[in-house]
Amino acid sequence: MTHGISAIRGMNDILPEEVVYWQFIEQQLRALFASYGYIEIRPPLLERTEVFSRSIGVATDIVAKEMYTFSDRNGENLTLRPEGTAGCVRAVIEHHLAYKKACRFWMMGPMFRYERPQKGRYRQFYQVGVEALGLPGPDIDAELIFMSQRLWRQLGLSDDLVLQLNSLGDSATREKYREVLKNYFITHYDQLDEDSKKRLETNPLRILDSKNRELETLIQDAPKITQFLDETSRQNLKTLEALLTEARIRFVLNSRLVRGLDYYDGMVFEWETQLLGAQGAVCGGGRYNGLVECLGGESIPAVGFAIGMERLVEVLKAKQTMFPICPPDVYIVRVGERGGEEGLLLAEYLRDELPFLKVLSYMGEGGFKQQLRQADKSGARIALILGETEIASGKVSLKFLREEKPQQIFSKEEIKTILMSYFS
Repeated sequence: MTHGISAIRGMNDILPEEVVYWQFIEQQLRALFASYGYIEIRPPLLERTEVFSRSIGVATDIVAKEMYTFSDRNGENLTLRPEGTAGCVRAVIEHHLAYKKACRFWMMGPMFRYERPQKGRYRQFYQVGVEALGLPGPDIDAELIFMSQRLWRQLGLSDDLVLQLNSLGDSATREKYREVLKNYFITHYDQLDEDSKKRLETNPLRILDSKNRELETLIQDAPKITQFLDETSRQNLKTLEALLTEARIRFVLNSRLVRGLDYYDGMVFEWETQLLGAQGAVCGGGRYNGLVECLGGESIPAVGFAIGMERLVEVLKAKQTMFPICPPDVYIVRVGERGGEEGLLLAEYLRDELPFLKVLSYMGEGGFKQQLRQADKSGARIALILGETEIASGKVSLKFLREEKPQQIFSKEEIKTILMSYFS
């Protein structure tokens, strides 16, 4: 038995009945970002591997296990982007986009990570990212959270997502906290799993992000980073909390929230839901004030977030939010050779005169009854019929498919006027 070629594992087709969810979200996002003054940027899918190894951190799971990395024909080490921020920052540095001015960008597209595929977590997945560079204060942090909350409101998800908030402090804070955390976990070394033992040497903060339920109590009892925050980070977090409270955005202070990428510093946050089980993080981000300098630019403060599109679609599905595939408005039934020709011309005429109209023409061989069945299946509200009688008289028959109204025959100009009135 011959088997057809299938998609690569973890790289899924997005079929038409699901694309409607994506299109709706994308329309909302584009309008939302424009209303906040953010402009689109489109970095490439491929970057030099060092863009990610230097920024994300060589000890992270992404760099150590999950990147799609290869050498091209010139021997250059390249990587399919596993996340969007590093490539955006590389573009900002290369093209001097943030020199002596603040800039706000957004981007959308596929990312790639080699990991075990599961619902809401794929090897090719899509993210929407927002990045603001050159702005140091908690006001821009608050704006990003306001923006994400506005999106949830527009999508009808305000009650389904909870904001988790934390601060990782400055570099001195994190260095001090790493030592305290390392000493704590060393005293409980025999309770750690293999991943946590490795992280103990590379980045003990990542143990706090462990999904191993057997470590929950141990992690819960670990020292909290808020005990070690520098004064600036403490004040920024306090100001942000006040702004969120004033804006009536509910949040939970979560001292265990560290995010999965090494470039984060200062404020970090995640929007989480209970509707997706273990894969509950739909949106996450925070400060990465040291990333621009890490990649060879000047020291520029920066903050951003990313939304997982697959997970957001799954949340809408879990809420039973329905987005039916948009049917045509008009279906053209064409009988005979001349009917086929005249039908094509009629469709183009209607698209010229009524650009808002969605017109679908029957193609190929098929009798009148077969074509009419197809017109009904399409979901169109009106069928326009061109047969021998109509062509001989230079007119078109109009049949209502969803209403009990008599079929009538009209000129093209009359058809245009009726359709304009009916669909306006």
